[in-house]
Amino acid sequence: MPAHAEIRANAADQAHAAIRRKILDAEWPPGASVLEAAIALDLGLSRTPVREALVRLQQEGLIEIVPRHGMRVSALSPADMREIYQVLTTLEPAAAELLAEQKPSPATLAPLDAACDAMARALRGPKPDLAAWAAADEAFHAGLANLCGNRRLAAMIMTVWDQAHRARMFTLSFRPLPRKSTEEHRAVLEAIAAGDAARAASLYVAHRRRGGAELMAIIEKHGIRQL
Repeated sequence: MPAHAEIRANAADQAHAAIRRKILDAEWPPGASVLEAAIALDLGLSRTPVREALVRLQQEGLIEIVPRHGMRVSALSPADMREIYQVLTTLEPAAAELLAEQKPSPATLAPLDAACDAMARALRGPKPDLAAWAAADEAFHAGLANLCGNRRLAAMIMTVWDQAHRARMFTLSFRPLPRKSTEEHRAVLEAIAAGDAARAASLYVAHRRRGGAELMAIIEKHGIRQL
């Protein structure tokens, strides 16, 4: 790849990561519109890599490109969330199963182990740190996708996971402390470490179904129509 093309690709990756983070952290909430020029100025980049990043983000379902007006952050409906959890309940257990079949070493699983420890640590003490818990949860799911050995499956998982992240963050304060979720992550990891692919997949299906049901109950209880 020519040097100038590599630089442009790196700039587009940088723009993609920065915009994605602002969306996932709700700095730009659902429905927010941002001009392309304003994004480029904020990131200190030219408009070309920003435009390329916006195309990727639209393909990932996080934004809509508005001609001559930059982009609008996509909003999710309760029906969208139901579909997203149905997809994750299929994809993530497959990743857990694939990873368990590899009989991975403790060193390979160290990132997932660290994420589980961080989740538990975030919930200790009189004032649990939900932001730290959410960061550790994200690290676990991203780590599982990256380690499963199937790049296409990993990309599909992370695309759908990103779409659901804002909703989980929005509803986190409405939910009981995620101690059950933390225990479920650890149980999945133990099954993977033992090389028990069927158990790892089964535990993950149960984890996703319980989490999805909990989220949908909160959405319905509070009459939330947009996430």
